[in-house]
Amino acid sequence: MTLKEISILNYKNIRETTLRFSDKLNCFVGLNGQGKTNILDAIYYLSFTKSAYNAIDSQNITHNEDIAMIQGRYLFDSTHSNEFEVISCGIKRGVKKQFRRGKKDYQRLIDHIGLIPLVMVSPQDSELISEGSDERRRFMDGVISQYDKQYLEYLTRYNALLKQRNALLKQYEDHPLQAPSELFEVLELQMAELAIYIHQQRTAFIQRFTPAFQEMYSAIADDSEQVSLHYTSQLQNRNLIESFAQTRQRDLIVGWTTQGIHKDELEMQLGDYPIKRVGSQGQQKSFLLAMKLGQAIFLGKPILLLDDIFDKLDSERVERIIRLVSSDRFGQIFITDTDRQHLTTMLDTQSHLASVFQVSNGQFYTL
Repeated sequence: MTLKEISILNYKNIRETTLRFSDKLNCFVGLNGQGKTNILDAIYYLSFTKSAYNAIDSQNITHNEDIAMIQGRYLFDSTHSNEFEVISCGIKRGVKKQFRRGKKDYQRLIDHIGLIPLVMVSPQDSELISEGSDERRRFMDGVISQYDKQYLEYLTRYNALLKQRNALLKQYEDHPLQAPSELFEVLELQMAELAIYIHQQRTAFIQRFTPAFQEMYSAIADDSEQVSLHYTSQLQNRNLIESFAQTRQRDLIVGWTTQGIHKDELEMQLGDYPIKRVGSQGQQKSFLLAMKLGQAIFLGKPILLLDDIFDKLDSERVERIIRLVSSDRFGQIFITDTDRQHLTTMLDTQSHLASVFQVSNGQFYTL
């Protein structure tokens, strides 16, 4: 999977540009706030039909403009030909966005997920460690959804049913004895059936993913520390239908659903302790990089976006990361930095396969 060219109109601070990319390494150099992250976000948008940073589409349109457009020309490895496939989207204020593959509009955006596998590494990843369990579930869901469409379907349906159950709990919060048990039972039965599959796939994913994650951490930290991941779920030791029934009255009091796979957790450990509690800034950054690079290995050479990844890392870890991502184990890479110095080693080994762009005020200049 290779992104050969992207055309952008009015996306954030990028007024209008068309860029052609190297099949291996693409570097964006410039000061903060000039548009380096925005170009990565546009590439992300073409894979996931949304921004990595702003869920409100209209806020991604350049100020004082009404529309934004992004179009990418891709070469799919599976085609074994030189035919390109065009993926495009249009965003207009007050109108539902359009997403198109070739000349055909998607009827459901969910059908596009997984077509263009992509992994993004950014400073925002720190939330995986610092924030609540919903961030870590989102990580698992994001990876699994790229290779298992049924999982994404089931997860979407489960979340819709969860929303219905929570609304019903709120409706009868002041009169819990009047709550219609039959309606709750219908919702809970459907949720439990979907939850079984979601739990199974999360369990299988962590078992298969952990070796790739640990390998990446060892490569970054030079085997000096041991890390692990542990997936925990209420479904590991209880029947969800029975749990729903047993906790329904308590749920009516608190006004939300206390049982289910939406409470699952992914524990992240350095040695025998939570990385959040004992890890230094450098260790936590290495842990997060290993999670994302492990994801790239797991998915099999997806497009890899690396946004400002060198902050809070010592020079030795930076050098190991550069050598690692420059290897043949990774596919097409897009990387940003404020200083070209960090990229010198990478460019020395990949100069014949690299494109370098200077970014200034939303404009791009080939170096």
